[in-house]
Amino acid sequence: MSDNELKGKWALILGASSGFGAATARALARKGMNIFGVHLDMKQTMPRVREVIADIEAAGGKAVFFNMNATNERKRKRALGKMKAELEASGEPYIWLMMHSLAFGTLKPFIADEPQDAIDKAAMDMTLEVMAHSLVYWVQDLVREEMLGRGSRIWSMTSEGSHRVVPGYGAVSAAKAALESHTRQLAMELGPRGILVNCIQAGVTDTPALRMIPGHEQMIEYSLRRNPQGRLTTPEDVANTIAALATPEVSWISGSIVFVDGGEDIAG
Repeated sequence: MSDNELKGKWALILGASSGFGAATARALARKGMNIFGVHLDMKQTMPRVREVIADIEAAGGKAVFFNMNATNERKRKRALGKMKAELEASGEPYIWLMMHSLAFGTLKPFIADEPQDAIDKAAMDMTLEVMAHSLVYWVQDLVREEMLGRGSRIWSMTSEGSHRVVPGYGAVSAAKAALESHTRQLAMELGPRGILVNCIQAGVTDTPALRMIPGHEQMIEYSLRRNPQGRLTTPEDVANTIAALATPEVSWISGSIVFVDGGEDIAG
């Protein structure tokens, strides 16, 4: 396949400013794609956003970024309107690839001696909304606006926390399990439209999101011991996989969880 098959196509990445999202934006730009990026950053982290945009543009792609809460319905519809106008101006009929890589949730136990130390309903609902349900709402709007078409592919990001217990990770575990279920359901419902929906389970990766988890040092140490290849997964491992599977020739994988972990999960 020639990279020219992807040149000029658009990708939409939710969570584009760091970690898996930023690495994937860069990898797709190197394939000739343009990037819509959705992120939520304060003043102190905006330099990393500018770095991602600069790298996309240096690769020859166009970067259109939106600093917003991805779960805000009004802002989502406004951003999609601007994206649709950009698609029309560029002559592209629809978004070729969407990636859901939102990592923002509450890391509290379900049970604690003091009520304030345990997760509450608001925190639980927020975690599920951001890390799972938002995938459905974005895809619904994209379909309604005819911004996805035959050949489009959607990627969500899960982790082994969807089926393994990690202290303080309960709400995120629930979100990851729900995300996998949403991925399967969307794959079934969008199949007749020729839209592929899959989920990547990355191995333990040293990202800003991982460093928020209590005991992440032990997780890193354990993963280094058990991974058959003796290293952690990197954001680039995931990005390169998504970029490789962006080719139009890949058209028959849908409803799957693709493990990008060097064999880490089976060794655990």
